[in-house]
Amino acid sequence: MSFREQSELQAENDALYEALRNAEERAIAGQLALETMHEIRNPLEALGNLTFLTQQEAEDPERVRQYMSLAEEQIRNGSRVASKTLAFARSSRVLQRADLVGVAEAALRIHQPTIQSKKVRLVKCLPEELVGEVHVGELLQAMSNLIANALEALPLEGALHLRLRRRSDRMQILISDNGHGIPEEHMKKIFRPFYTTKEPRGTGLGLAITKSIVDKHGGSLRVKSSIRAGKSGTTFLISLPGIVPAV
Repeated sequence: MSFREQSELQAENDALYEALRNAEERAIAGQLALETMHEIRNPLEALGNLTFLTQQEAEDPERVRQYMSLAEEQIRNGSRVASKTLAFARSSRVLQRADLVGVAEAALRIHQPTIQSKKVRLVKCLPEELVGEVHVGELLQAMSNLIANALEALPLEGALHLRLRRRSDRMQILISDNGHGIPEEHMKKIFRPFYTTKEPRGTGLGLAITKSIVDKHGGSLRVKSSIRAGKSGTTFLISLPGIVPAV
């Protein structure tokens, strides 16, 4: 194969990889929207009930004031969920000042059905706020990919740990599980595009995309894993530069 043919093939592969990455990002955005709608449904149902009660007891001003106070609380709950989600609708190609805790919570929301169905014990260690300049949509995609991998590796009633922290001028995201672990022979290959041990279900893109997103942020992605009986599990550590102090 000539150098020109190799260059053309590489360009085609790069274009395919980017198209697949964009498709996965849209799929994650769709999952987030679906789970957000489930979360918003509760305050909407509560508002409906409060409206009915207000109409039934319209002649009692004290009752009406109580129902309206509760209604305002439900409106604030719905607005809070919607506001957090709208941030992910913006272009992920643009760096945005964002709270990584909100991104992490959104990533967990995407996988809530799996967490519940597998009865996973979720352990969160999150600060009140961890603000930085990031590509919000892409970082959501990276966290979601790692959480999805952890959940797939977990047995019924396994444990998923999510931790965010500051370390000097770095922002760190740790996602770990006590699943089956990654064998040594696979460790050096897991970030290669299209490398998968999950055929025919896996695409081999999740970890490769995650690493490319972390690299784009000027960060690093490290992994530790064990397959030892009783001590098996995997931990991914994302380290990102550039903490922006909260104001």
